[in-house]
Amino acid sequence: MIQLAPSILSADFARLGEQVEDVTKAGADLIHVDVMDGHFVPNISFGASVMKSLDNLETAPYDVHLMIENPDSYLGDFVTEKTEYITVHQEACKHLHRTIQHIRSYGVGAGVSLNPATPVSSLENILEDVDLVLIMSVNPGFGGQSLIHSTLRKIRKLADIREKNNLKFRIEIDGGVNLKTIPDVAETGVDIIVAGSAVFGAEDLEKRVAELKEYCR
Repeated sequence: MIQLAPSILSADFARLGEQVEDVTKAGADLIHVDVMDGHFVPNISFGASVMKSLDNLETAPYDVHLMIENPDSYLGDFVTEKTEYITVHQEACKHLHRTIQHIRSYGVGAGVSLNPATPVSSLENILEDVDLVLIMSVNPGFGGQSLIHSTLRKIRKLADIREKNNLKFRIEIDGGVNLKTIPDVAETGVDIIVAGSAVFGAEDLEKRVAELKEYCR
């Protein structure tokens, strides 16, 4: 079954804890934590302290997405008992294999992300070492963008590579997934779907999570 990971980038930060508990109780499998530094991407979001403020609440595990430069300097800050994955960008890492091993040294799943224009072939020599590949289906930096449909081909290609080489990494998509686009997304071989404004922009969070998860079964 495909997992759903609502992105708190689109949450109401005045009600962050409440909303994260609501989507967790509604059936969210992961909580996607988008971290932006204003350098790697043209926006600033939040840091580890905001994520850790949720630790004592009833939340799904954290799926941390670091859209930042020099991620190795900050990896430890995002490790808690709830951290399931930490994902870094291929484009931000000079020594990607070393960074992946650094993440794994904390006992959490290691992920690598690709921007829309970065080809899958750039990961040829790292796929055996990662637990997760995140395909950006929008240019990172802002929520609420429209899905770039050509990125779905990248997911299908990754799924084919995984099957042919008997690899175990999971495939995630982030950007522009909503009730209109999720039928096409769900047929690509993807394992985790990130949805931000499609979830937290809904009047009824519980209903919206249920609607999206119908396509994940």
